[in-house]
Amino acid sequence: MKKVLCILLLFISSQAFASYVLIPMDAESQKNHLKAYGITYWTLNKDLKVKWLLNYRGGSFLLPDTEAVRRECQIRGVSFEVISNAKTESILEEISSPSQNMEAVVLEKAPKIAVYTPKGKLPWDDAVTMVLQYAEIPYETVYDEEVLNDGLLVFDWLHLHHEDFTGQYGKFYAQYRATSWYIEEKKEAEALALKLGYNKVSEEKLAVSLKIRDYVIGGGFMFAMCSATDSFDIALSAEGVDICEPMFDGDGSTANYQNKIDYHKTFAFSGFLLERSPLVYEFSSIDTTRKRHVPKSADYFTLMDFSAKWDPIPTMLCQNHTALVKGFMGQTTAFTKDEIKSNVLVLGETKSNGEAKYIHGIKGKGFFTFYGGHDPEDYQHRVGDAKTELDLHPTSPGYRLILNNVLFPAAKKKKQKT
Repeated sequence: MKKVLCILLLFISSQAFASYVLIPMDAESQKNHLKAYGITYWTLNKDLKVKWLLNYRGGSFLLPDTEAVRRECQIRGVSFEVISNAKTESILEEISSPSQNMEAVVLEKAPKIAVYTPKGKLPWDDAVTMVLQYAEIPYETVYDEEVLNDGLLVFDWLHLHHEDFTGQYGKFYAQYRATSWYIEEKKEAEALALKLGYNKVSEEKLAVSLKIRDYVIGGGFMFAMCSATDSFDIALSAEGVDICEPMFDGDGSTANYQNKIDYHKTFAFSGFLLERSPLVYEFSSIDTTRKRHVPKSADYFTLMDFSAKWDPIPTMLCQNHTALVKGFMGQTTAFTKDEIKSNVLVLGETKSNGEAKYIHGIKGKGFFTFYGGHDPEDYQHRVGDAKTELDLHPTSPGYRLILNNVLFPAAKKKKQKT
């Protein structure tokens, strides 16, 4: 009888003192920040709730303690700590204190993820696709046909691959118009537009942009990087206006089209000037690539500091183990601050160059985030460059920002105060 009592007491004690798994996300404790997001997503996918401890040890995750969770952390190489009920209550009490810029946000459901990307895309890589695969977060791919057939309605989160929504084929004309891949890509885009009932690629891409706009307005979350950010807004602003020169769509552009641009239709940008020349690898004045005077050794952007209790949304999106993140370039490297709408939040900026790197806004019932640059761990990614190996960058702060956005739709929403 004494033996039975002892066993029962030990069992009760173990339950009392080892009830949660804490996945720390600070620089000192976590050896694989990126796969930690995958563990969190995996837990949500098992219909278990997770607490995201904003600003606590780099934005740590608090998971229910199960043998399966521990085993999954070990398999994926994610650092974790098993903590007692008492320790958990102490942490949550510290976080709830009005004197602490921290908050515990409940993550309730694994978001269903779509990546908008062309089938058989060219060999240079997409950072979001890579990090989702590395973190072992499941996703589905969609492209124009699925979007136009309302296929986005089943998804919570949409990433836009480095697309050109203006119908100018990425403005690659000057350097690559004679290459086989450019010629083939143009033929495929024209064939797809005709199949879907459009005479021009620019018209078809506008229709796709409008569907994506409606998806966000209806409550979806859209994340875009590099050229998908400004080209999307430009396409919306140029609805009903031909901004493509003959080498792109076979006829001339609308006369004086700059004065016909409607900035009220955009998500994030206003007052920008379009780049008219097809020989210039640039869409508009939104992008700062050609206006930058920042050497690589000094190219860092700073994450903004928000109130976790009053503004949990931007705080979630900025969770990291450092406030200073290495810069990286792309066709659209960063955004001219003077051309960002006043109701859009700047989440990260390069102060020395007066540019915004990372921005977020609300559109209707939904949300969008634009992140400048191509690959957070490849400073000046070029066509044909080798793929980034994330096994070499498991603690990448730049990639963490992408994964913050992936988890954001799982959060139980609170009204933003800013």
